[in-house]
Amino acid sequence: MINSYLPILVILLVSAFIGLAIIVLSTLLSRKNPTPIKLMPYECGMDPIGGARRRFSVRFFIIGMLFIVFDIELMFLFPWAVVYDQLMIFGFIEMLVFVLVLLAGLIYVWKKGALEWQ
Repeated sequence: MINSYLPILVILLVSAFIGLAIIVLSTLLSRKNPTPIKLMPYECGMDPIGGARRRFSVRFFIIGMLFIVFDIELMFLFPWAVVYDQLMIFGFIEMLVFVLVLLAGLIYVWKKGALEWQ
């Protein structure tokens, strides 16, 4: 039993060793010459204005989470489309219920005003 897991253990140990070796070697061999210009935060080629700890509106994060949720839910349509001809009417009804639940969630979020960017 353990012999079948031995190659996986070897791969994990080798990859952990390589990762640690790269980190240690880069720390030991790198040049350390910090200057104020090198330590400045870089933002898309623009000089930073203000502090890095600026507060964002909660709406920014809510819209981001909603995008991720609906985007990931939409990804379930691709495997369904691949095996659609094998699922027949049961698969169609099942996906129809799934899409209706998704649509109900989207309508709820829309009515609550979570998609309004102000």
